[in-house]
Amino acid sequence: MSSVHTIRETAWVLGVSQGVVFRAIRLGLLTAERQYGRLVIPNSSLRRLLSEPGVPRD
Repeated sequence: MSSVHTIRETAWVLGVSQGVVFRAIRLGLLTAERQYGRLVIPNSSLRRLLSEPGVPRD
């Protein structure tokens, strides 16, 4: 598993649209950073979100 995930990969893992991922970033639910001009999600941020209660894991 890589240390960062693209917006598309994050959406796939969470089972949501890319728009929902961008909304989660704006709301502070996911941390994003720029690498080589691209917005990416650190693995630690994705793991934290997945470990929270109420997040579907189907």
